[in-house]
Amino acid sequence: MARTRYAPDRGLTARMTATIFLLGLVFVAFIALIIGIGVATHASDAVIVLFALILGGGFAIGSLFYSDKIALSTAGAVEVTPQQAPVLHGIVDRVCALADMSKPRIAIANSPMPNAFATGRNADKAVLCVTTGLMNRLNNEELEGVIAHELSHVAHKDVQVMTIASFLAIVAALLVRFSFYGELFGGGRGRSSNNNGGAFPIFLIIMAVSIAVYAISFLLIRLLSRYRELAADRSGALLTGQPSKLKSALIKVSQDINRIPTRDLRTAEPLNAFFFAPAAHLNAKATTLSTIFSTHPSLERRLEELDKVQRQLSQGQ
Repeated sequence: MARTRYAPDRGLTARMTATIFLLGLVFVAFIALIIGIGVATHASDAVIVLFALILGGGFAIGSLFYSDKIALSTAGAVEVTPQQAPVLHGIVDRVCALADMSKPRIAIANSPMPNAFATGRNADKAVLCVTTGLMNRLNNEELEGVIAHELSHVAHKDVQVMTIASFLAIVAALLVRFSFYGELFGGGRGRSSNNNGGAFPIFLIIMAVSIAVYAISFLLIRLLSRYRELAADRSGALLTGQPSKLKSALIKVSQDINRIPTRDLRTAEPLNAFFFAPAAHLNAKATTLSTIFSTHPSLERRLEELDKVQRQLSQGQ
């Protein structure tokens, strides 16, 4: 975590470390299985696996170094100066002073959906984006709470950790796709895992292993993503000392997102992992399966966590 006044979160650090460690084990097992099933004996297959690793690494590095530009372009956001958005800049100045951290670039997206995100590979390259919908719905104290939440992601280096964690999922997804097209257009090429016509073609085995690896890495990343949102809520509320304002912002944003047409939410879905609140209609009867796949914890869970922060602050007075 960067040296700021954001409260250290040992739970987040432990989960980040555990996730990277587990994904590393899965990655090692993944490569060992691919070698074990005989890919190394077929030059073309080995080249495809190597290509997937290089391409996956390229995607991961590209997303890390250009996450700010990609996110702003996807959101249709424009950077603004203090003269163009004095109130927003003033709130960010206050939060950065409280946190003792560098001020990020600030952008505004002209969208009715109330939301915000912060991204960038480090504090010096970070960008904070808020939508016009968010600025129109929240008062200054609520907006301050949201901004404190978002800058917590920068202070905790969430982008770097999530990029590293996503690398294995990217490679597995590429191998699934390569395997599918290899079978579709190559007809399996008559090869098998033991050079016996009765066995499954090697690419079918690679596909099955890749799907399993992708599923495991996907679930681990989603689990970490939900916890980091809770951590950002906690640290943001502790920094401002006003968890009630962040609670109020969460409720307003969630209620307003439920009124946004589904087609507009689908357009914003690529940024869900970055957003303050997911671009999706909240279902009070959400299933366990949908919760597992979600990038964010439920609204109820987030409000409960902020209630704990409120009690913690009250006891400290």
